[in-house]
Amino acid sequence: MSQRRLMCTKISGHHSQTTNINKKWKIKQVTKTNFNALLEEVKTHIFSADFIAVSLQNTGSYSAPWQRVLPFDTPETAYLKAKYAAERFQVLQFALCPFTLRASKLTAYPYNFYLFPRDELKNGMPSYSFYCQTSYLTSMARVGFDFNACIYDGISYLSRAQETVAKYQMRNPVLGAQLMQSAPASSVADAVFVERIKSRVRNWRDACKDSNSRIEDPLVRTLKKIVLRSEEYGSRPCMDIDICSERQVLLVLEVLKTLSDDLVPLLIPGKRGETQVVRIVLTSSKEDKTLLEEEIKSQEEEESKRVLGFREVIDLISASQKPVAVHNSLNDFTFIHSKFFGPLPPSIDEFKHSLKLSFPSILDVNHLIKEISPVKSLNSLPAALSYLRSRFFAPIDIEIPDQGLSTEVPEGKIHGHNVIRISQLFAKLCSVLKSRHDMFQPNDRQVTLSLKNYENVFNPCVSSPFENSDEDVSFSSSNMRQLSCQDLVFLWGFRHGVSAGELKRLLRESHEVFSEEFDVQLLDKSCAIVAFWQPRLSEVFLELMDSGGVGCEALREMIYEGLRAADYETYKKVCSMSIWDSNLADCMDKALTSSNSCPETDYEREAFEIYWDDQTVSNLDDL
Repeated sequence: MSQRRLMCTKISGHHSQTTNINKKWKIKQVTKTNFNALLEEVKTHIFSADFIAVSLQNTGSYSAPWQRVLPFDTPETAYLKAKYAAERFQVLQFALCPFTLRASKLTAYPYNFYLFPRDELKNGMPSYSFYCQTSYLTSMARVGFDFNACIYDGISYLSRAQETVAKYQMRNPVLGAQLMQSAPASSVADAVFVERIKSRVRNWRDACKDSNSRIEDPLVRTLKKIVLRSEEYGSRPCMDIDICSERQVLLVLEVLKTLSDDLVPLLIPGKRGETQVVRIVLTSSKEDKTLLEEEIKSQEEEESKRVLGFREVIDLISASQKPVAVHNSLNDFTFIHSKFFGPLPPSIDEFKHSLKLSFPSILDVNHLIKEISPVKSLNSLPAALSYLRSRFFAPIDIEIPDQGLSTEVPEGKIHGHNVIRISQLFAKLCSVLKSRHDMFQPNDRQVTLSLKNYENVFNPCVSSPFENSDEDVSFSSSNMRQLSCQDLVFLWGFRHGVSAGELKRLLRESHEVFSEEFDVQLLDKSCAIVAFWQPRLSEVFLELMDSGGVGCEALREMIYEGLRAADYETYKKVCSMSIWDSNLADCMDKALTSSNSCPETDYEREAFEIYWDDQTVSNLDDL
């Protein structure tokens, strides 16, 4: 399969192929101004697509170098890092690309949405504040990101959890028919309550019918309303029944079902979200009742659209149940869950379960490409595409139909190209892996060897946070080794300013345990990690540290100067306890002095295997 390729990617229409094809990618830019007008078009393309690619642009991903997802992170520690980032930083740009894949032809409909968490309901949601990472903002500014359009015309949204709270705060009535269910077995108190409600509602209804059938003095009509506690809902008579519990709500609804077909119950929520009043509206006919219910539903839909904002697009993707292609599933979907669903669960197992309810099929191109090159470190989308170009014949013809690109958006400010790169890379990988969409059928035995194997994998992915041009690619040429987390030791308390090479030399000279091959990398200026190639040597070294370096003068001197060490369990404890200080050494000290234990998950019951790559563990440019 590893053949020299002839690249055949094309752009649809009359455009000829050039070295800079990005400028010819027509990506519709969507802001608050044109969002509602384009929503139906977006819906059509989502539901007619085979796959949907998504790409996010956030205001940051970490506050300290060690808080990045690193190659030695387990799925659990990687998730906790991604969770911390998603809770602090904000999504400013969400690129979406529904696409179809027919043999080597990819038809794409890309959109780029500008987002901004604006408090349009004046209730403090979705966000009062968020963090920004200067390097991310600098990178966005360098490529011409329009911050003015984002802040002033970005689309706001509410998560599902925030929508529920907002509806309660607005106290809009809800049709009682939506909550119709059988009341539990009644008690004597319930029977008394039911009879009292029956009598009151029957007398009120009869009085309203009687008043409508004859002309009454206005004063008499007013007095009747006061006595019967009758009001008006629009032009229809209504009455309110105060209730004390959700059980009473069910009992009232049961009573109304048995009394008459012309009564419409509306539930009025209180300040805390619980139902406070059941409002009963009397209609004049079946047609009038249907009209009222349609009015209420229409009001609910309009209100929902007003508060949902961009989340309506997320709900459309979820409702379509189409496979979603991404470049870094853990990073992107922790942000998606945090911003559009609700608070992130405490563990990755709960996160995966929660996410699968809305997105049953998530396909990460990072994991797909590992099937081709399991030990090659490809740090970005351009790097992955360049790698495939140089080794495989996988021609993909990209067609982007003219979607009426807005003339208001300058060509230099058209963003969202990564989502097309993801679509392109996904199509190439499907071609190389022989996993085209027509194999993705439940009754096909080959499905076990196709895309099903790569669904919903959230293992750590170490990738570049910024995607630039095709020339800005880099490959890791170092040899990657497979290690157990038990073979890793964290060191801190060494002399300030020491390099990884110098620390490795000092350790080699300190004890014979370092006579075997090992590696040292700095995680930040305060802490380093030591990887032992030989099993159990880490345990020997930790025992030496606990003994104070007995029998080894050089190591004892380093301990006297402040050197400390801990195993991988301590690092997991740091992440699980959410100790996110800027210096990892301070975090390790706090974890060691804490009495809290690290919760066990499915991933940690056995020693997790990681790939050690000396070029991706640390990057001193970030320090």
